Amino acid sequence: MVGKAVLRQLGSSSLALSPLGLGCWQFSNGQGMVGKFWPVLKKADVRSIVQTSLKGGINWFDTAEVYGKGQSEQMLAEALREAGPLADGAHIATKWWPFLRTASSITSTIDERIRLLENRTIELHQVHQPFSFSSVREEMTAMAGLVKSGKIKNVGVSNFSADKMREADRVLREHGLRLISNQVKYSLLDRRIEHNGIMEAAKELGVGIIAYSPLEQGILSGKFHKNPELVKAIKGPRKFTSAFRASGLQKSKPLIDKLDELAQLYDASPTQIALNWLIHAHGETVFAIPGASKTHHAEENVKALQFTLTDEELKQISDVSNQVLNQ
Repeated sequence: MVGKAVLRQLGSSSLALSPLGLGCWQFSNGQGMVGKFWPVLKKADVRSIVQTSLKGGINWFDTAEVYGKGQSEQMLAEALREAGPLADGAHIATKWWPFLRTASSITSTIDERIRLLENRTIELHQVHQPFSFSSVREEMTAMAGLVKSGKIKNVGVSNFSADKMREADRVLREHGLRLISNQVKYSLLDRRIEHNGIMEAAKELGVGIIAYSPLEQGILSGKFHKNPELVKAIKGPRKFTSAFRASGLQKSKPLIDKLDELAQLYDASPTQIALNWLIHAHGETVFAIPGASKTHHAEENVKALQFTLTDEELKQISDVSNQVLNQ
């Protein structure tokens, strides 16, 4: 079925988002430890990526404090400002970095988040991962305080287990709030959340799943299967992972073949089929945040919103994916 993607509610919130957002890790400007994962992008390219996303119907952007030590937030805010009226209604999600910190820094760092984001509303503030010097209760209590003070609108988490999701939601309920999202790794080549209780807990609690790495660092585009020489040109550490080795590419080839087959039916690409599966295979529970380091990547992303795979096609993809994962 072909058509324009409609907005959907993120979890139990009133936040209406496009099923795809734009992940902004790649806007880190080469700063900090995690920022070195990506090449430095020119400001003009960041501007073009953001505007292409907005024009294509993507209405939210996911960034984080740890992405370039605030560089991603700053570059995103600048690109949204330069987009002018096109960015009206654009939503921002960011994340607090908990490692070696206590929950008190959620409160003490929020003004810096707001400053770097040029006073744009933080619609979703997330705890980036579950390891800190504070308990989930202390973190969620601090987050609830930010909602009450008007600094943020909604609370989410990232990389939380099913049990920690339930605990976070329980604490937020005491403050009249709900946990609205858990951002986790999820793709056709990584379906652990379907088996470890996270997806089940999300559906039970009415929590949205935000899938990061939805294309497995580009593996699901199929370009490395068609031209393995491209692996040598990759900058950063991902080319050393097992998925990019010849044996890894051979293992995932049946899935790429299935994505290719459906891509021809929809005048689409394997990337778009993979993203479309992700945002429709579980009703409206899953959102995804593919990145884009070039304008054509953003164009690829938005085209994935313009059709809907049939139930039978979703099942076919799922079956091949499971066969690959169970090898």
